[in-house]
Amino acid sequence: MSEPVDVVLIGGGIMSATLGTLLKKLQPDWKIVVLERLSEVAQESSNAWNNAGTGHAALCELNYMPEAKDGSVDPAKAVAINEQFQQSRQLWSSFVEDGILDGPSTFINATPHMTFVRGEKDVAYLKKRYEALRTQPLFAGIEYSEDSRVINQWAPLLMQKRKKGEPFAATRVPAGTDVDFGSLTRQLFDHLAAEGVEVRTNVEARKLRRQADGTWRVSLRNSLGRTPGSLDARFVFVGAGGWAIKLLQSSGIPEITGYGVFPIGGQWLKTSNPAIVSQHKAKVYSQASVGAPPMSVPHLDTRVVDGEASLLFGPFATFSPKFLKHGRITDIVAQVRPGNILPMLKVAVDNPGLIKYLVGELAKNHGKKVDSLREFMPTARDEDWELLQAGQRAQVMKKDKDKGGVLQFGTEVITSADGSIAGLLGASPGASTAASIMLGLLKTCFPDRIAAWEPELKALIPSYGTTLNGRPEVAAATIAETADVLDINR
Repeated sequence: MSEPVDVVLIGGGIMSATLGTLLKKLQPDWKIVVLERLSEVAQESSNAWNNAGTGHAALCELNYMPEAKDGSVDPAKAVAINEQFQQSRQLWSSFVEDGILDGPSTFINATPHMTFVRGEKDVAYLKKRYEALRTQPLFAGIEYSEDSRVINQWAPLLMQKRKKGEPFAATRVPAGTDVDFGSLTRQLFDHLAAEGVEVRTNVEARKLRRQADGTWRVSLRNSLGRTPGSLDARFVFVGAGGWAIKLLQSSGIPEITGYGVFPIGGQWLKTSNPAIVSQHKAKVYSQASVGAPPMSVPHLDTRVVDGEASLLFGPFATFSPKFLKHGRITDIVAQVRPGNILPMLKVAVDNPGLIKYLVGELAKNHGKKVDSLREFMPTARDEDWELLQAGQRAQVMKKDKDKGGVLQFGTEVITSADGSIAGLLGASPGASTAASIMLGLLKTCFPDRIAAWEPELKALIPSYGTTLNGRPEVAAATIAETADVLDINR
């Protein structure tokens, strides 16, 4: 067996790409190997058509700021999510300036973020949300209106042939973005390959085993049928989407005990009709249906992929036992362990609304899905929209000392006690906060090196170690600077 490499990154998505690029900056002498089971990187959750590309900054997503039982709304989580996205923006700006990323328009475009609600109850909630956010420095510029003429200027498709007398309201943040995470991921891996990082495609990591010397042996299989053997590494990151739980379970680390995942797929309605696309430049979110997971909040989005604009509406939930779009039908069963079966059963018992929602979604044909679109866009015609399969999301299920088991809709990093292996589970807000997630991982997994790395990290991400929202002038300057570098004002 050859000398262990320093780092193995499993999965060719935005998380591995971000961590790999940071480590190559911080430790250029380290040998890094990337393993991707498909023939290309960025083909699962990071692929542009498999995610919403929102650049989740909590500007329009209501689930980050729910209404409490007493009717109050707390902006704390929304602010925290926005702080994380600002770190991603700063990192991407640094990568653009360093020539790691191509022209900004290849992966990020200015797209206002809006929220649109109907009915007196939701209108009252949205106004409270607006009042709570408009004084937050990171949400400067947020607008609110109940005037159909104003909303028509923001997003005409929402207002055409809208019923008179129906209460509705909208908020808008002009500084929102649409992000092509597929392009972003491919560019980062292209840079890593040019810097000497070995990016292996068609190679599947099968098992992880700790060796006597503390290194990890990664058992490999060539996706085309041949067996390339194994690889030893001092540090392993598992950024393989839903596949991560299988590999973390194989590692035997106690930290993964009690975890399971529930796969939820999705479909979009898509149109590239220029007459329709030209009338809508925004990402418009609304309230989720009762029982629906946050990832299924309906939204009508502008998308720019490979320079071409289109509109997506959805997502509509689907079900598959696979943990990845290109996974295996045995995935959902293969994860079962004595330590997680009870938490998973408890989740099933406690979430009948989710089951009912999934059944209802699966029963919708193309026409019914366009009917849902008409709640946003009354003039939608069946023939203008096609169905597009989105990615698989593996939502986290885990032990809970009070409830026995809970379903979690965020992202969670699982790390061994010695920091030699880490993996990422979960979905939203995911890709948008990759920088923040990876900064936390560096601090946890490399405590003996983080102090020496901090000057470089602060150069890449000026707000590293601090927050922006409590410093209005710094927040405004930082947002303006990254907007200039990323050419978001174009």
